[in-house]
Parts: sequence; structure tokens; C-alpha cells
Amino acid sequence: MKPAPVVLLEVPETGWLRAARQGDAAAFDRLVEPHRRALLSHAYRLLGSVHDAEDLIQVALLRAWRSLPRYREQASFRNWLYRIATNAGLDERTRRSRAARLMPEARHAPTRSMPSGAPANDTAWLEPFPDTLAENLVDAAPGPDAVYSARESVRLAFVAAIQHLPARQRAILLLRDVLGWSASETARALSLTVAATNSALQRARATLAKNYPAAETQSVSAGDDRRDQALVDRYVQAWESSNLDSFVALLQEDATLSMPPWTQWYRGRASIRRFFAWAFDWAWASRERAAFRFLSTAANGQRAVAMYMRSRGESAYHAHALQLLTVRDDRIAALTFFLDRRLFPKFGLPDLLPVEPQESR
Repeated sequence: MKPAPVVLLEVPETGWLRAARQGDAAAFDRLVEPHRRALLSHAYRLLGSVHDAEDLIQVALLRAWRSLPRYREQASFRNWLYRIATNAGLDERTRRSRAARLMPEARHAPTRSMPSGAPANDTAWLEPFPDTLAENLVDAAPGPDAVYSARESVRLAFVAAIQHLPARQRAILLLRDVLGWSASETARALSLTVAATNSALQRARATLAKNYPAAETQSVSAGDDRRDQALVDRYVQAWESSNLDSFVALLQEDATLSMPPWTQWYRGRASIRRFFAWAFDWAWASRERAAFRFLSTAANGQRAVAMYMRSRGESAYHAHALQLLTVRDDRIAALTFFLDRRLFPKFGLPDLLPVEPQESR
């Protein structure tokens, strides 16, 4: 039986608020805790990085603690926290002059060449968001103007698309179309006029429409869990057996593959097949018959697997990549491999997997 969802309602906070204003940090934590995961999801949408989002929430909650004497109870405590977190995010981007986190698809045209040289490790790439950080989270208080559901708004394609927006436009779109705030409430939160807020929202929606096509919106609809799991099982079996034909059969004709921090990405079955023919040769020949193991996980509301790899003679499987699968019409429409071992702890995944006794023989 699945646990009941956590419903983010305003807590009876008068006593805790009084204690927090008197310097009781534990009372402040009680006030904040029901909102923490939703705030983290909001920070992730703003910044495109789970690492940056966690840092931002620490900054925002410190600001909230220091500003608590100025909080007026007639305003929603939840929305007050969102206001602080949003402005803290905008301040951080300005202070650090950070470029938006994008995917390889936004930086280069698809290629037919194999990766060469070194990956772009000095580039700030979009990161995946662990579903465990938003598990059973239902935001029960979106305003009437919300356009995107909480589930859709953390999808990788949506988060990637809004990174194309200037930071302030992104913040306005999130407050208006994800949280469902009114134009006047959004304007007050960002110290803008209502006219300026509405104008920025129109520009943001127009840009988003170019980068978030209707097909992506359709893919958000809930699929059949059993069929999706069967597809993932076949995917893993193809990897573990290096069966290229079985692997390619799982892809849509126009499927894409990207692998940050590599800048190369591929579109279409033929290009992806060519890449994996090269990759399987590298894994099996260059690394003396590499073996793979996979653990199931989930990111951005999507199916995902954690890939581990070892070469012959090694005593353990090493964390290699987090692989997100975008499934549409019972086929894989997009593969996104995040080749960053620092992400594994965020998903509660080990860095090493032991070799089974029968494998060491």
C-alpha cells in the first residue's frame, strides 16, 4: 500500500510562530518543515541544479529566520517563504553571474560523430532531480491561475525549457503558472508593477512555447506502470547483454540521446545505433569485457536507472551514469545520461556495488 500523500496545508502556527519570534529555532523548524520539499522543488526549477537548490534553501531559510520579526500573519506563511526563496535565487544568480544550466541540445546541433577530446566539465549543465526529494508531495494550495501541475513542472523537458528564460521571467512564470499566484501578488513579491509582471509573463510564455512542444506536454500523462516497467526491464537486459538490435528496437524513430558533460548528442535511431555500436565496442574490447549492473530509481517524475560498470578483474562495480528515460507511446523517446558520480548520493545510491560470488569465479 502506498503511503498517503503529504498535503501542504497551512499549519496551526500561532504558537510556534510566537516561540520562533522569541528565538526558538526548533519552533521555526516546525513552521518550515511542511514546506521544505516544495521549496526545494521550486528552487530546483529556478536554478536547474539539485546542488544549487539545496544551497539556496539554506540561504532562504536563514533570511526567513532573520526576517521573522517583520512577518505579518495576515499573509500566508507558505507564500512568504516562496517570496524569500525566489528573491534569494535571483540575488544568487546576479551575484555569481551564473549562466543558465542547459542541455547539450540547447548548445549544439545533433551530430553523427563519436565523442572525442574531453567532456565539457567546466560547463554548468542541467541536473536531474531525485523523486525521493518530492516523494508523496502534493501541493494542495496552488492558486486558480496555475497552468502546470506539480508533476509536469519538474519534468526534465519542462525544467530544461524554462532555463532558456531570463531569470526574472523564469521566476514570474513559476509564480504565476506553476504556483498559480495572481499578477498582483507576483508583482509585490518581486517589487514590480502589475503591468511589468504581465508583460514579462507574456514574453516568458512565448519563449516557452518554442522550447516545450505539445508532444512533451502529452508525454506527462500517466502511463501504464506495468508496461513502463517491462520496457525498463528490456532496456536493462539489452545493456547487460550488449544486444544492440534489442536496444534499438526500444527507441522511437526520432529518439534523442544526450550525455552531459559531453557536448555531442544524437537524434534518430540510426545515429543512436551508430553511437552504441561504438560504445559497446569500447566497453567490451577496450575495457576487457566490461560488465554492467543497474539499480532502478526515478528522477523528474520519470523512469531512471543507475548504471554501474566494472572491468574484468575489478572487485566492484563503479558508479558510472544516471540514465533518465522519457517514455512515450510504449517506446523510449529520449535518453539522457548524466555522467556525474556526484549525483549518486543525492539519489541515495552507493558509489560501489559488490561483485556477486558467482561473478568472481
